[in-house]
Amino acid sequence: MGRIKKGVLCSVKGCNNKAIRTISYSVFSAANTSLTLKEKSRRIYLCKEHYKIFKKKSKKQRTYEKWRIWQR
Repeated sequence: MGRIKKGVLCSVKGCNNKAIRTISYSVFSAANTSLTLKEKSRRIYLCKEHYKIFKKKSKKQRTYEKWRIWQR
């Protein structure tokens, strides 16, 4: 049973919603979002609202990563 199912809270400062997704810190920091974290850790837990913001900010990065993989 993972932490999400146990009911871990969102890692964004000031948010007390339950997390629905988890991502690594390196992926989160590469997205250059304006979200501030409660504390720095290996895994970042995001609620539905903050995950939507993360997806919008990281879309360009994910597209570039796909292109790079297809060029091999």
